[in-house]
Amino acid sequence: MKRLTFLLLSTAWWITANAQAPLNVIEAEGFKIPVYSFKEIEPILNRANDTVYVYNFWATWCVPCVEELPAFLKFDSAMRHQPVRMLLVSMDMKSALKTKLVPFLKQRSITTPVVVLSDPDANAWIDKVDPSWSGTIPATLFVYKGRKLFHEGQLTYDDLYQTVEAIRKQQ
Repeated sequence: MKRLTFLLLSTAWWITANAQAPLNVIEAEGFKIPVYSFKEIEPILNRANDTVYVYNFWATWCVPCVEELPAFLKFDSAMRHQPVRMLLVSMDMKSALKTKLVPFLKQRSITTPVVVLSDPDANAWIDKVDPSWSGTIPATLFVYKGRKLFHEGQLTYDDLYQTVEAIRKQQ
């Protein structure tokens, strides 16, 4: 119950601190997961302050995404007291959120904030995340003081740590 409460509070923090109200919120099994269009979530992806933001685009049906998820969760936990914030941006279909995403999060006791990006016109927004993104997942965007680093494909814990350090050192 503590983990579920933390997920609700941490996701609520992202909603209130980083974006306008979501398109809607999916509620199931005690979870409240915001669902955004790209236009609604875009301001989050363009933060420019002293915090490193790590946005992981993933889905429950994506085998490489699920394989790398433990590294992201471990990294998020390790960085909890640092100026580093992670957001898991689910690309799961809106119709499967209650039947797939929520049970997935519950089974794995995931406390890292999760939102859903539900915008069917990916061709209109993928280049806005990063022009090099082919659209495959997993994909991760790092943002720090307006600078961005993008990685398409799986990452390890060490990759995450090294990328955060690299973006902090950029001038």
